Amino acid sequence: TTRAVTSGGRAARIGTASMLTQPGGPFVDLEKLDLKKYALRPALARALCDYCLYCDRNPRIAVELASLATVNHEFQDWWWKERLGKGYYQLGLLRDAEKQFQSSLTTTPTVTATQQLAKCHIRNDQPFAAVATFEKGADQFPGETSMLLGQARICDALGETEEGVALYKQVLVWDASNVEAVACLASHHFYDDQPEIALRHYRRLLQMGVNSVEIWNNVGLCCFHANQYDMTLACFERALRLASDETMADVWFNIAHVAIGVGDLDMAQHALEIAIGVDSTHSESHNNLGVLEARKGNNELATSNFAAAAKHAEWTHEPLYNAALCAFKKGDFQHAFQQTTLALEQYPEHAEGIELREMLLKQFTVL
Repeated sequence: TTRAVTSGGRAARIGTASMLTQPGGPFVDLEKLDLKKYALRPALARALCDYCLYCDRNPRIAVELASLATVNHEFQDWWWKERLGKGYYQLGLLRDAEKQFQSSLTTTPTVTATQQLAKCHIRNDQPFAAVATFEKGADQFPGETSMLLGQARICDALGETEEGVALYKQVLVWDASNVEAVACLASHHFYDDQPEIALRHYRRLLQMGVNSVEIWNNVGLCCFHANQYDMTLACFERALRLASDETMADVWFNIAHVAIGVGDLDMAQHALEIAIGVDSTHSESHNNLGVLEARKGNNELATSNFAAAAKHAEWTHEPLYNAALCAFKKGDFQHAFQQTTLALEQYPEHAEGIELREMLLKQFTVL
């Protein structure tokens, strides 16, 4: 009897050895698991599949386990189809993932599967298919704000601002405290020359408990453009208290923008120098500091700042155009033409750049 009990205990230990945690090792050694055995135990298999996808980041094992479990459930379990789609998505097999999500939605429509299917369409560069998926989901799940938010984000990305704003307003009808919708509406009103309305939205975010450097920075800009100068610097002081090394340069850049707006160019220069001191790759600060130096007649310093701005932000046209303008004023037409050409490559519709290039061509013709 004693030996029989001992043998049984030993057999139990061997059976659980693959799930045993080793000191300093992984929580579960997925490579040693007998997936066919665990696929027959639904509760444990689901937990193990989620562990593979979200903790161990091993979609290959998750796909294998989900495939076995789907077969065991005779292809009728929507949950396993959805997990199989997530595994394919993490592996980059977008078409296979799309088929699994569609099959899951056919079996049982769910919010998560709808979002994942739209995500596949976006990765496949099919924004209209993604919008159609979100619209169908909005009809199936009335009041689900994630469907409306998904449509609104795509509209913003496509430049369809009015449609996006309408969708964000629909989101607030269902959820008046949705942070993303309030913030996006505030941004829209700010760039639509309505800083007072934007300020109301940002104040709503502050009332909801959102306290971040971005909020106070945007409130400061709204106060400035709404001519509420007494509140502007106080908001930027709040932003500086909350700022990290990654965001502090942006705050100082905006303080310089406010200083330029009120005509205090010395303060603007100091703020830009601080921004560059915090982040030496902040191209916007380099560009604006170059403009201030050019106004003082320090063309060499201005040119070096424009070169630094162009180096750290190769996709912008402003520092290239400004460098071309400095070279043109110095009489270096060849360098000015080269910089203007580079600027127009980044922004072919830049009116000032086109005008400067025509002036340079006339100069070359005269010479």
